[in-house]
Amino acid sequence: MSFPGRAVQRTWHLVDAANQTVGRLATTIAPILKGKHKPTYRPNADIGDYVVIVNADKVHFSGKKWSDKLYRWHTGYPGGLKERPAKNMLERKPEFILKKAILGMLYRNNLREGYIEPRLKIYTGEVHPHEAQLPSGVKALPIHPRKRTGSYHFGLGNKYSETTFQVGVSAGSKDST
Repeated sequence: MSFPGRAVQRTWHLVDAANQTVGRLATTIAPILKGKHKPTYRPNADIGDYVVIVNADKVHFSGKKWSDKLYRWHTGYPGGLKERPAKNMLERKPEFILKKAILGMLYRNNLREGYIEPRLKIYTGEVHPHEAQLPSGVKALPIHPRKRTGSYHFGLGNKYSETTFQVGVSAGSKDST
């Protein structure tokens, strides 16, 4: 039996983009926007959560992408193909870099434009206008693990929650029975 979708609970997630690689950050955020982390996920339903990204102007690209990566668009006029390198795009529209990376990982359908895209909130500084939904004590989602930095782990670890979900077992206890 499928979930009717009448009681969808949307939570707000805070993501700090400072010193994070754009692609790795986008692979963390795209499933949250779509709702794939929920047990009631359906591909034809809108059950994703809100994501607020701060410090979008401090993202990182690997390699020589700051000079080699080009953002292209067309104005609609003959000969109107425009292109701008990633370094210039960061100076003009830093939110656009993350938005294009995240929306590029979602299916191009009515759910993306009408429902998922408005739930993505990107800001260049630390300050955001969503203090009512995200109080000041809320911790940002952890950084995507990397093998090179030593933060790589097998399994979820503390990715989604710092508490254990087993009754009677504390987070630090190791029982060998």
